[in-house]
Amino acid sequence: MVEKVEKKSPKKTRKNVPEANVYVTASYNNTLMSLTDLEGNLIAQSSSGSCGFKGSRKSTPYAATVTAEKLIEKVAPYGVEKVKVFIKGVGTGREQAVRGLQAAGLELMAIFDTTPRPHNGCRKKKSRRV
Repeated sequence: MVEKVEKKSPKKTRKNVPEANVYVTASYNNTLMSLTDLEGNLIAQSSSGSCGFKGSRKSTPYAATVTAEKLIEKVAPYGVEKVKVFIKGVGTGREQAVRGLQAAGLELMAIFDTTPRPHNGCRKKKSRRV
């Protein structure tokens, strides 16, 4: 008789990430936040919609604060202490998202604004002939 030996898979260990990057996208309709390690590997993400806000409430500053708090809860086991924040967009949750990160006890090393700007804009409308 041959006995089957079951192999146990190794326990998944969470790596310690003392420094990370937080990317905030604040649009007119929603606030998206994602936290990555320094190489760009995604650790956790959160949005106003995933925090239970619907419709026009997703774009409020309060929703951005709740989103930041939820993101910090998700990354608590990783030991994140210092973050660089990259903000993109012109929504109302821009500043509140950063304040939410600060209130959660993270040390902000730097804040970058990566909102895209047009170099020369769209082509002008042709002049009207009367």
